[in-house]
Amino acid sequence: MVEGILVEGLIYALMVLGVFITFRVMNFPDLTVDGSFPLGAAIMAATLVAGGGSFLGLFLAFVGGFVAGMITALIHNKLKIPGLLASILTMTMLYSINIRVLGNRPNVQLLRIDHLLSRFETMVQGIFPKEWGLFLFFFVVVVVVKLLLDLFFRTDMGLTIGAMGNNEQMVISQGVNPATLKYIGIGLSNALVGLSGAFAAMYLGYADVGLGQGIIISGLASVMLGELFFRSNRIFVLTLGAVVGSLLYKAIMFFGRYYGYYVGLTPNDLKLISGLLIIVSIVISRLQKTSSQKLRRDV
Repeated sequence: MVEGILVEGLIYALMVLGVFITFRVMNFPDLTVDGSFPLGAAIMAATLVAGGGSFLGLFLAFVGGFVAGMITALIHNKLKIPGLLASILTMTMLYSINIRVLGNRPNVQLLRIDHLLSRFETMVQGIFPKEWGLFLFFFVVVVVVKLLLDLFFRTDMGLTIGAMGNNEQMVISQGVNPATLKYIGIGLSNALVGLSGAFAAMYLGYADVGLGQGIIISGLASVMLGELFFRSNRIFVLTLGAVVGSLLYKAIMFFGRYYGYYVGLTPNDLKLISGLLIIVSIVISRLQKTSSQKLRRDV
């Protein structure tokens, strides 16, 4: 049970890191995630069915997610459409694209196809139980991605993207084109989401066009849960909070799904729980902020 929560939490942590980039670093409301997550899964499934291999599928899913993010940025930058609406348009169009990527089918099964995770399970068989072996694999993947992300946001470009999220006019006054930064930032965010979708397809054993339905709510809830326990201005701590938030969210959803019947909850109520988690997280965060400000004034 615990190992399953950890594995799923780490898989979706890549998606949460992507959501963290747009919503927290860039202050850009991006709903493209609901389309780029199943896009990554669809690309992985199509690649495996065609015999292309897992690593090619992961690379194409990363690139596909990046392109999806850039389309949102393109609509926003060139057509001057608000970011939220631009991302909704991209998300809507991706639904049709994902079906085409899956060969005009709503889903593709991968249970009989050999891939990276199945080979890794075979390799560690007898050394680790299946789920704990996958946990080790995804732990390494998430740590590597997190550290690379931390390094990126310490570069001049990463720092400028963060500055744009705080004050876009200041970035413009420094002679930097914010449109270019949005292409890179939103593209990178959805590239991570696409990568998460590709891993999810291999882990679940299928790809489905509805795989990303409401995934943005999961991402936001995870980011906010992490912020409750990791409050800092340092990018290393903030990304760690996003990863931990993903694990906490999966744990809460698991217990809500399997033990919620004691209080009358059903699997149909999980979306309600996700929404309430976000509301509670926002309220607690504001209370903490108000309390700290009052403490500083008293001092």
